[in-house]
Amino acid sequence: MSSMTGENIKLSIFGESHGAAIGVVIDGLPAGEPLDFEEIGAQMSRRAPGRDKTSTQRKESDTPEILSGVLDGHTTGSPLCAVIKNSDAHSSDYDDLSRFPRPGHADFTANTRYGGFSDFRGGGHFSGRLTAPMVFAGAVCRGLLTRRGVNIGAHIYSIGGVNDTPFDAANVGAETLRELSHMTFPVIGSESEAKMREVIEAARMGSDSVGGIVECAAQGLPCGLGDPIFGGVENRLASVLFGIPAVKGLEFGEGFGAARLHGSENNDAFCMSDGKVKTATNHSGGILGGITSGMPVVFRLAFKPTPSIFLPQQTVDLKEGCNAALQIKGRHDPCVVIRAVPVVEALTAFCMLDLMLGGCKGDA
Repeated sequence: MSSMTGENIKLSIFGESHGAAIGVVIDGLPAGEPLDFEEIGAQMSRRAPGRDKTSTQRKESDTPEILSGVLDGHTTGSPLCAVIKNSDAHSSDYDDLSRFPRPGHADFTANTRYGGFSDFRGGGHFSGRLTAPMVFAGAVCRGLLTRRGVNIGAHIYSIGGVNDTPFDAANVGAETLRELSHMTFPVIGSESEAKMREVIEAARMGSDSVGGIVECAAQGLPCGLGDPIFGGVENRLASVLFGIPAVKGLEFGEGFGAARLHGSENNDAFCMSDGKVKTATNHSGGILGGITSGMPVVFRLAFKPTPSIFLPQQTVDLKEGCNAALQIKGRHDPCVVIRAVPVVEALTAFCMLDLMLGGCKGDA
């Protein structure tokens, strides 16, 4: 299984949804960096399940136990390893999944890929439960970025047909990102949350689910990070962001909307501001030729509806080789988007720190 990523720092995720624990190893962090455990706990709490009816009612404290790489509150330079115990797994809810794969899940493909030996309980290594150690790693990386003047935040751009106020891509403020990064239901427009909750509740009461879009921004990045062709910032971000279960689409800046524009509309004019080169607009999302331009990096991620729904569904009986009906059990999010926001921020923080530790080409 490919559960490792990174170039200048390495991130490795391990464990299964219903195993004894899940965890992470971060290799390559600079020594002597202080860790803010209160801030790490706050980020873990934003993602943790069982907080309200918009999420699964599985109860997990998601308290990370650091096994190595930290001494007296500072990184030592050796691999940082942390584990998060699983304490509220109901494995019996998944007894039939090796025989009756759930539509929209990896049950069938994982069974085929690993010859029937993959852990199917709660989705095993494919579960959204594995995003908890991602958030821990991202919280660690975010601390290093903050001390380097980089701020990262995201909000719920839309759920169902309800939209939030989008970022002003050319003027994403550091304070806005800091506020969003501490909200449990992060939206910019004050009226958005109530309307979105109505959509989620309607889906939940109908034994169904709903998807949505998360918009994220990184502000304060220097110009010159990244490489062209296969080493671009978009490539690097995509490689980690698609590690979040349920992500089905990604666009930067104007994204697919650029396909409807003329070049005269989509091009970002250069200008001088406070002695620095900037752009008047930010249709590029802060990236040109795979390299950061110094403008905010802005992108949006599309999340599919939670595939675990309580309506009757059509599947197959892998043992008998015939069609079958399925009624799933368990505890599942009617909408994964809310708890996905801190995960998006976390992996963005990891990727941005990985890029920054590689240095800007202009630094040589």
